[in-house]
Amino acid sequence: MNATQISIFIRENYMKNFMLHSSFLISIIISILMTSFSVLGQWYETQGSARVDSDTVEIARTKAMESALKKALLVAGASVSSIQQVVNGLITQDEISIRASGSVNSIELIDEIYTGNLITVTIRADIFPQEKKCFAVNFKKSLLLTRSHILHREQANIGNIYDLNKAVITNLNNKLKQQSSFTKTNLLLKSKTQFSRLNNSLYSEKIKDLVMSLSDSTNSQYILFSEINDLSFEQSSTNTWQFWQQSTYPRNFTFTLYLYNGVNGEMTWQKEYSNKAVWQFSKRQSVNVHNIAYWQSEYGLMINKLLNKVVADIDENIMCEPSRGKIVQINGNQITINLGRQNGVKIGDEFSLLHLNNFKGNNGLSYAGFNVSPFKVKITKLTEQSATAITINNELLGNIQINDLAVRY
Repeated sequence: MNATQISIFIRENYMKNFMLHSSFLISIIISILMTSFSVLGQWYETQGSARVDSDTVEIARTKAMESALKKALLVAGASVSSIQQVVNGLITQDEISIRASGSVNSIELIDEIYTGNLITVTIRADIFPQEKKCFAVNFKKSLLLTRSHILHREQANIGNIYDLNKAVITNLNNKLKQQSSFTKTNLLLKSKTQFSRLNNSLYSEKIKDLVMSLSDSTNSQYILFSEINDLSFEQSSTNTWQFWQQSTYPRNFTFTLYLYNGVNGEMTWQKEYSNKAVWQFSKRQSVNVHNIAYWQSEYGLMINKLLNKVVADIDENIMCEPSRGKIVQINGNQITINLGRQNGVKIGDEFSLLHLNNFKGNNGLSYAGFNVSPFKVKITKLTEQSATAITINNELLGNIQINDLAVRY
């Protein structure tokens, strides 16, 4: 494909304003005009949305197109890399970053719909080359967030912030609901789990049992544990009162997250986040960590920024993981699974079936194994939390049993 064959199709009546407000589109045009391709890419059609609110219509349209292009690149095999980077010269924006395995040859604006102050655009992107597909990107994985654990509770004395273990997870849950395209979250805050005690004792098998038990009882595909490792003041180890007489009081915040797969109890991802910020409250002041004033303080804003990174990292680590639904009912060639409309399942979606085949290794440890069934099923009925499917060729399901898996890769 030569340069004259490569173009971006944008509605004519929006071209002038869109060009004025869209540096990302300009960079695409420049990169396209300067490059020629000898092999055709593959087209991906995706949707993106943005709110007009404080933005102009043109800027909101640009953001919606960027969101749609991001999804197209992810499906084509790109991955989120960092929050403040340039995307192969295509997109330059603080909130979006992609490490693409290929290039965008052409992008076409197909449609745009206005619903109140929300603009939704449909684009078609020609992406080349493509190393892998991410069929699960449109499915939301169910994620259980458990109450965090403060490892050194004495560090929470100043400010009386013992409730931070709940407040941080509540805030993370809200951010995931607002920002994540790939998760559907549930909260477990009223009771603490035994994760930290088991983790400290290296009881990996008991952690697996805990994960799978929580997964079963909450219908969650992933379980997230966390520990608050450090709430100390930088100078408190030398002279607590002397450093408090200074104009600033830097306080640390270190947070470690552990993401587990509920199906097999194995850890998928672990990461530590750490930063510090000025503690603006007096030494004897009791601080309400659920109050908006706390989250608007320098320390609260610092934690908020860390949580934004957490959301991006969680999305990157589970977005292309297969969507697994447990089979909860079998009737002839028909099954019911515990994934539904709220997970992004649609009528006509096809799932592969996996038969559970757990085993123990020579080391005595248990492992979750699966036998891939030759059967595929197609979704015929939907509720918010479940879906009914039948075998594509109306075949009986053989040895498929309740608690086996229906998987969309």
